[in-house]
Amino acid sequence: MHSSDQPESTAEMFGLLLRHFRERSGLSQEQLGKRIGYSKSQVAMVERGARPPKGVFVQRADEVLGAQGALITVAPKPPKKRSPLPDWFTPFADEEEKAWALHSYENQVMPGLLQTEAYARAVFTSRYPNYDDEEIEEKVAARLARQKLLSRRPLADSSFVLEMIVLTRPIGGRRVMKAQLHHLADVARLRHVRIQLMDPYREDHATLDGPFVLLETDKRQQLAYIEGQGGSFFVTEHPELGNLFGKYGVTRAQAYTPERTLETIEKMAEEL
Repeated sequence: MHSSDQPESTAEMFGLLLRHFRERSGLSQEQLGKRIGYSKSQVAMVERGARPPKGVFVQRADEVLGAQGALITVAPKPPKKRSPLPDWFTPFADEEEKAWALHSYENQVMPGLLQTEAYARAVFTSRYPNYDDEEIEEKVAARLARQKLLSRRPLADSSFVLEMIVLTRPIGGRRVMKAQLHHLADVARLRHVRIQLMDPYREDHATLDGPFVLLETDKRQQLAYIEGQGGSFFVTEHPELGNLFGKYGVTRAQAYTPERTLETIEKMAEEL
């Protein structure tokens, strides 16, 4: 084979090897296709590298042609499934999944860990630029999967401080928001979760400069996560990290107690 005839892709290399073993076995493309359950044209396209082998094609061809695993070894690997999580969010999601403790302040929208399926779908439906239907469903599923943090063992110590607008902005409409408030109340009753509402009539409080999340990892490392318009960053060094933990402590002291918060959520849900 001349250098100019070298295969340009894994699919082409696989095709050449498939043809080699087929011809060595004395089978035509049609005969091989019948034995492995594919048409002659499908075998031909795979041999040309025009399409990658799919399904059980590789396994059956390797067995029929006696390739002893050679075809399996060089077969094109299927592309990795695209993660529904943004690249900039994935490092946080990895740490969140195994966190020993999580503390969150939010001033715009219900935290993802507390969202119902319908609320999450409404959030993603309203995003700009728009997602297609498949992307929305993938993102909703990924968000709900993250909520295992609230029920997995060992229990993760979790707390949330929410501005009142998070509960009054009717994302998804009245019915969706009413169900969301009932769900929020259910989560607030969990013994390892504390939810607090910020008094909407306070003139000021310690976290007016925006939302953030504090994590204690499974190795007891402390870090903070701050997210904005399509981007995010971790805070891992002092004094900034210590300041954020201190700020969150002050904020909790300035907010409603968990007991008063639960009463408020229940009342809002009934009145909606």
